[in-house]
Amino acid sequence: MSATAGQAQTERGLAERLGFKASQVVQEIGWDDDSDEELRNSIEIVTEAELVDEDYEEVVDVVLLWWRDDDGDLVDGLVDARTSLADGGHIWLLTPKAGRDGHVEPSDIDEASPTAGLSQTSSVSAAKDWSGTRLVAPKARR
Repeated sequence: MSATAGQAQTERGLAERLGFKASQVVQEIGWDDDSDEELRNSIEIVTEAELVDEDYEEVVDVVLLWWRDDDGDLVDGLVDARTSLADGGHIWLLTPKAGRDGHVEPSDIDEASPTAGLSQTSSVSAAKDWSGTRLVAPKARR
């Protein structure tokens, strides 16, 4: 395997570990200079599409929400992120890890999620400087 092929596999691995799949539409909200480019590239490789921005007006499968402590009210941010989410979709809330500028306390996520109508399903180390919390809306009753 060449170095380039190995690098591509590593990049794919980041997004695959977070459950991204080919042909998903991923909306990115809150991108800034500190966002992890390796993770972003990995997602684009796996989904075979560019990330769409917050102005995208169609439904999306996943929202990638970069959030820092000084970004405002987390409940409002999560409610806004749900707006374009398809039934069965989810949000990856990415926050700086402990000790990094903009770190969000896990207790803040615990409090904000249910208020925004979301449930946490998992938390992972999403990238070198970022933690990820997977959030889903409860399934609608029929």
